Amino acid sequence: MMNIEQITASHKANLDNLFGLSTKAFAGVEKMVELNLTASRAALTESAAHAHAVMGVKDAQEFIALQTSFLQPLAEKSVAYTRHIYDIAQGTGIEFTKGLEGKAAESQSAVHTYIESALKNAPAGSEQAVAFFKQAVTASNNAVESVQKAVKQAAEMAESHIQTATETAVKATKTATAKKR
Repeated sequence: MMNIEQITASHKANLDNLFGLSTKAFAGVEKMVELNLTASRAALTESAAHAHAVMGVKDAQEFIALQTSFLQPLAEKSVAYTRHIYDIAQGTGIEFTKGLEGKAAESQSAVHTYIESALKNAPAGSEQAVAFFKQAVTASNNAVESVQKAVKQAAEMAESHIQTATETAVKATKTATAKKR
């Protein structure tokens, strides 16, 4: 059985883990805010420069060339911005996953130790119940591991698809811009 010191230590560890995960969440939000401020500042500066350039256009051909030269980098920057958002979200998610997996492993170990201790003190004649209980705990642990592996595989596959979509979007933008010229 767990004594008061063990329970207190467990609660303290859980609280520390909660604050650690909260700190990671705030770090992710800070990165997003920083990215948005930087992107907004750059967009404002570029828009002002483009507006001034449009005011100096002398004919339609010059206007079309100016618009084309403005749109290609804009599309590429949009793809890069989206990629940065994804990277920040993925990095924050990875940090959360590491924290949760570590805590889950710790909890599984503590539960296993507790169960082993409790089962050692089981009354005589309960061997079948003890064996069944151990089998259920093992099956539960295996299920958790399988889910964790499936989530990791899904995340890796999503990363691959996003990378491919980003490359395709950049190529399509370059091709479309080249055809306009």
